Amino acid sequence: MLDYHEELRLAVDIVLAAFLGAIIGLERERHVGLAGIRTHAAVALGACLFGFISMNVAGPTFSNTMTGSADPSRIAAQIVSGIGFLGAGVILRDKGRIRGLTTAASVWATASVGLAVANKMYILAISSTLIILALLSLYRVPGWMKWKKKVRKRVYDDD
Repeated sequence: MLDYHEELRLAVDIVLAAFLGAIIGLERERHVGLAGIRTHAAVALGACLFGFISMNVAGPTFSNTMTGSADPSRIAAQIVSGIGFLGAGVILRDKGRIRGLTTAASVWATASVGLAVANKMYILAISSTLIILALLSLYRVPGWMKWKKKVRKRVYDDD
């Protein structure tokens, strides 16, 4: 059982996870409109909270029958697949075009940021947020869309 000082410190970590998720969501909301600030912040916050719960749970429901010890990786593993399912709902097919793959991937990656904060990997969480933002900003690089169209045309022409 956690004392209130420890819970307050964990609450600060949850705020950090939500903030980092919101930064990623801001980029998605400004440029795409799918799964914006609230979605990304909630995913990071939820992943962080589930990470805390998995580290502090004990009992027969989560115990390993061979050793009797709690296995915190079980909840983390379910976050990965659960967020993948959530991301699948963002992917749309419209007139032969697929939209939302990047947003779905950013939602999935944002969950890992939340888990990193839960595991007190602050530098990893912040640097991952920056890398995700850089990846999401690639299309604004001069010539990126032109290069992307050229590569896509070459791939489809080879089929």
